[in-house]
Amino acid sequence: MDNIATAPPQLIDPTASRFYLNRELAALEFNFRVLAQAQNDRVPLLERLRYLSIVANNLDEFFEVRVAVIKHRQSHGSTSTERDGLSPSEILTRIRQRVLDLVTAQYATWSKDLCPALDARAIHFPTRNQWTYPQRQWLRSYFENEVLPVLSPLGLDLVHPFPRILNKTLNIVVRLHGQNAFGHESHTALVRAPRSLSRIIRLPNEVCGPGDHFVFLAEVLQAFANLMFPGLEVKGSYQFRVTRNSELVVEETETDNLAHALREELVGRGYARPVRLEISSDCPASIVTILTNNFNLEEGDVYRYNGPVNIVRAASVYSQMERPDLKFPRFTPRLPVDLETETRLFDTLRQRDILLHHPYESFAPVVDLLHQSVEDPSVLAIKQTLYRAEVDTPLVDLLVEASRKGKDITVVIELRARFNEEDNIRLATRLQKAGVQVVYGVVDYKTHAKMMLVVRREHGHLQRYIHLSTGNYHQGNSRAYTDIGLMSAHPEMGEDIDKVFQQLSGLGPKLKLKHLLHSPFTLYSSVMQKIEREAMHARAGKPGRIIVKVNALNEPHVVEALYRASQSGVEIDLIVRGACTLRPGLPGLSERIRVRSIVGRFLEHSRVYWFANNGCAEVYCASADWMERNLLHRVELAFPILDPVLAQRVYEETLAIHLADNTHAWLLREDGSYQRLCPGQSTPHNAQRALLKKLHA
Repeated sequence: MDNIATAPPQLIDPTASRFYLNRELAALEFNFRVLAQAQNDRVPLLERLRYLSIVANNLDEFFEVRVAVIKHRQSHGSTSTERDGLSPSEILTRIRQRVLDLVTAQYATWSKDLCPALDARAIHFPTRNQWTYPQRQWLRSYFENEVLPVLSPLGLDLVHPFPRILNKTLNIVVRLHGQNAFGHESHTALVRAPRSLSRIIRLPNEVCGPGDHFVFLAEVLQAFANLMFPGLEVKGSYQFRVTRNSELVVEETETDNLAHALREELVGRGYARPVRLEISSDCPASIVTILTNNFNLEEGDVYRYNGPVNIVRAASVYSQMERPDLKFPRFTPRLPVDLETETRLFDTLRQRDILLHHPYESFAPVVDLLHQSVEDPSVLAIKQTLYRAEVDTPLVDLLVEASRKGKDITVVIELRARFNEEDNIRLATRLQKAGVQVVYGVVDYKTHAKMMLVVRREHGHLQRYIHLSTGNYHQGNSRAYTDIGLMSAHPEMGEDIDKVFQQLSGLGPKLKLKHLLHSPFTLYSSVMQKIEREAMHARAGKPGRIIVKVNALNEPHVVEALYRASQSGVEIDLIVRGACTLRPGLPGLSERIRVRSIVGRFLEHSRVYWFANNGCAEVYCASADWMERNLLHRVELAFPILDPVLAQRVYEETLAIHLADNTHAWLLREDGSYQRLCPGQSTPHNAQRALLKKLHA
């Protein structure tokens, strides 16, 4: 634990580096909390397998983005530090140690916990030394007929240099002995698993006993490596993957066609600079040296695994298995009570706002609003942002249909949404072909705001209808992520959104909005002012109170403002799912700040800001986390919940209920570690389960 000063409040400088946790290490810690779900025997077994895969997927992205950026800074000689005072080399050293801890626990969970538990429930992952004779014979036939014809093994020599290895693909390196057909000594060869091959093979019932049996493709490639190199002796075969930098670099100010520039970058993304090598734990040092030399990596970039290097692929079994006894109970998101009998959304919204709490409540009203807008001849225009949208989403079908019916359609598509760039380019192309006006956002500022605007002619005037959300227009996510959506016909809110759309499409001047907080213009300053207002109330002897729910908190000046508010007497509760760089509970600095993380069945994704405001509480829902990029370098929106009944509902369903959770809550300690809450003698309270019960009673 760091040595934390305990001087009187007035002597503690909240800007000192020792009071800030490193944001990369804080982001990495989230995966230990997810892994705990895979280790929890109270979680359904196949869900535990899915959580294990989520950890692997998160770790891939962590290296592709976060580690890649740090290594880039280091390679360019940067010694600059973040607010926490750590240099790039120090951060990489600490990351490696925590990743080693994580993967050790991850593979122990796989081999010692999940596999035996799955075996007991008739779901088997037999390894090569466990295959029965009929299984081996069937797999050999499968290899010869389905796998071998699409493989292109490559011997390494002066004529055949090391090939290009695509990011995160499965590969086998093979040690050989003997002379090939041309009389040359063969020592090493590579086998790249084609992307067309399934990484998990389901064995047929006729060669298995009771239950379901799955084999990793890597095991098959290793088991029958001798068939790829007839006449040579296979001395050993080893799985490996290489992870590469996946950050796209496009000089937006120097390109006149962002979509074209991104397409060019995407071509090379899979072969960008390597940042990590994952390999079988039994691979000889000489082979590792060959690989690290060719990938220009160091020993510190190598991670050895006692198990499948692509364990992330185990998640595919979840979708293949019809075992409701081993999954979370199914539920159907319900419609809000006031929409169960009413179908004319325009009529309803003129009377009252509608709040949607996903995934407990259905995303269908959002689709219905768009569908009714398409069919209604009085609707003149529709404007919408798309950050991450499904390729086959009905929302895009409806926008295309609306355009073909002669309505004015404008869609702001953020092409630079990480790992969704290709999908978004395809969406943009399709919409443009249908006559939709597509806007790519603003140079250097990702458009992350989630908003829809419908303009309808009513009784001789134009009426605006809006939808705002903390989450993306992605129906799949709406069933797995917790988010808040607001549908309204509020005139001033509609006017605010219209101005934001006009600014995005016309690149207009700075706006003066009546209700919305708008990044990069007013959101950051408003958050800082509201924190200071609570501090002023506390210094005046009035109750000061802040409750915030976000996915991440790392903006240093916001952390500093929270420290100062705590010193002034403000009680602060932060519900931060992922990375938090604030140290809570420090005497004289942050003893009035509590930080918790909720990790459960659904991914906590809603962002809610609540300020007591001396008895006149303000509630904002937002697309923005309290991160530097969101508050200062993106187009984001925070929208107030003006209806007092809905505001109270947001408070109860997103804040109060999670502050009472004692089964899936983790408390952040001052040293950056997390402690899981246990009910003890108290009644167990699971916030997500309670919400399912409340909204599905």
